[in-house]
Amino acid sequence: MEIIIAIVVVAVIGLICGLILTVASKVMEVKVDERITEVRACLPGANCGACGFTGCDGYAAALVEKEGTPTNLCTPGGADAAKKIAETLGVEFADVEKKVAYVHCHGDCSATHTKFNYEGIHTCVGAKMLFAGQWSCPHGCLGFGDCMSVCQSDAITLAGGVAHIDPAKCTGCGLCAKTCPNALISLFGDKKYVVVACNNSEKGALTRSECSNGCIGCKKCEKTCQHDAIKVENNLAKIDYEKCTACGECVSACPVGCLKHADFSAKIKEAVNA
Repeated sequence: MEIIIAIVVVAVIGLICGLILTVASKVMEVKVDERITEVRACLPGANCGACGFTGCDGYAAALVEKEGTPTNLCTPGGADAAKKIAETLGVEFADVEKKVAYVHCHGDCSATHTKFNYEGIHTCVGAKMLFAGQWSCPHGCLGFGDCMSVCQSDAITLAGGVAHIDPAKCTGCGLCAKTCPNALISLFGDKKYVVVACNNSEKGALTRSECSNGCIGCKKCEKTCQHDAIKVENNLAKIDYEKCTACGECVSACPVGCLKHADFSAKIKEAVNA
């Protein structure tokens, strides 16, 4: 009899608690705008933050709740996502400018050398913490592929100790740029550019001893440019893309070859037509 009474008491208490939780869930329910769910379904789910918000959920909420939020900020989703969002919200469609990531390093195994045998954690972040990595240049690609591990489009490969990005596969999400501990990766539009394939800001002689392909700050590119688009700052060439016409004169003038043509649009078209 005592066991039965105990079971009944526990059952009654459980029932009461269940009723209390049910009522509380209804009273304290936070209502979500159905449009946020619909807009969220238009996004690819990369949660890369390229849009400037905290992932796809944050962007979807901003699109619905903050009037004037651009509908074309999702680079991985591209034009398809932008069209779906515009249709869902009943606003005008705005196309997405394709972004492509580029690694500012040309210091492969033939141009640089190791300063010790690294046997630590095989990640760029781990290597960075131990004397800036095993390579003689402390500013270059560490070569363990942290960027490759976060790339969701299989656009990054390692060759000669340096990461390389395939423009045809790159979605421009920017995860690789956020991951690189040496901040070597930048995002560019789908156009033709001249890029600086170096990140070393040491003086010329020291850079030369660390990497034969590094920028030595000689200013030949700066003197050659007719559009005042290149300045050597902190021993490293910097390009003002609002002035640069991608004429390529600086590329020819660079004595170490650290200025490169990067015709992203042509490479993407070649891949599409292949």
